Amino acid sequence: MTRQTKTTRGGNAVEVRGLVKHFGEVKAVDGVDLDVREGTVLGVLGPNGAGKTTLVRCLSTLLVPDAGRAVVAGCDVVRQPRALRRRIGLTGQYASVDEKLSGFENLYMIGRLLDLGRKDARARADEMLQRFSLTEAAKRPAGKYSGGMRRRLDLAASMIGRPSVLYLDEPTTGLDPRTRNEVWQEVQRMVREGATVLLTTQYMEEAEQLAHELAVIDRGRVIAEGQVEELKAKVGGRTLQIRPADTGELDAMAGALAQAGLDGVGGATADHAEGVVNVPILSDEQLTAVIGVLGAHGFALAGISTHLPSLDEVFLALTGQKSSGTDEAGGPQPSDEHEQYAEVGA
Repeated sequence: MTRQTKTTRGGNAVEVRGLVKHFGEVKAVDGVDLDVREGTVLGVLGPNGAGKTTLVRCLSTLLVPDAGRAVVAGCDVVRQPRALRRRIGLTGQYASVDEKLSGFENLYMIGRLLDLGRKDARARADEMLQRFSLTEAAKRPAGKYSGGMRRRLDLAASMIGRPSVLYLDEPTTGLDPRTRNEVWQEVQRMVREGATVLLTTQYMEEAEQLAHELAVIDRGRVIAEGQVEELKAKVGGRTLQIRPADTGELDAMAGALAQAGLDGVGGATADHAEGVVNVPILSDEQLTAVIGVLGAHGFALAGISTHLPSLDEVFLALTGQKSSGTDEAGGPQPSDEHEQYAEVGA
């Protein structure tokens, strides 16, 4: 599966300016600015306690921000909460389905709450059960589902109303690789059909697969944003990896580059285990200059490649030590997760 490519749509489905949310003296969200373009996925990364879930709860009307403004799907989150709930879907960190109802009954109920007619609600429930491989368990009480099955049912519930904006707060935590791929495919399908997604995740692979752009949050603030490649370039630039035809020349190649004193090129190092010379570079011009030096010394090359830092390395470089001392919302968690999320879309 390849990562989503950047697309161009009309405008912003989500616009956030100066959003602030306090829990006592803790400022869980501290002046956040965000834009999410229509029909794209914004991946929101950050350590535990960074404020990601609090941000999602503010944008989905579950919490009222203390300051700032947010417009989602054309609705002000504070002034037009009822209208907004009709246009969004939300999957929180924990499954919020009614365990006494069957899988079908859960989805049918939500469809009816969203004003779908009986026939349309049945059809949509059947469609989502099939998409998430739950058809065989459709009549079984959700309380008898496995954890992964409940998670899939919860995701189906958030999508049943075809929301124009979908919030996914760490949606694949605890899922096996096959189920995770199914969730990814469904998210990509919704985006192709025009939905906009704000995704919080701790999985770097998930962010790379799904997100068109990323925002990194730490201590309630956006500390970096851009496409994956842009963030990688900001953090560490590129490393040029040169493989000589004769591995016995590794030290000689590294020495030649060190003596050349190329402007802006970092120190070359010989990696005997991998059989390459690593050279930190910042531009294509520096790459050309390095190859020129090696050619002038008569070194024969077997291969050349460039390496960008991984998204994990970017995350660690940007956030440093993980936040601690507060939960993700900055305060006590609600005692009833189902009650907390059930109102969205109702």
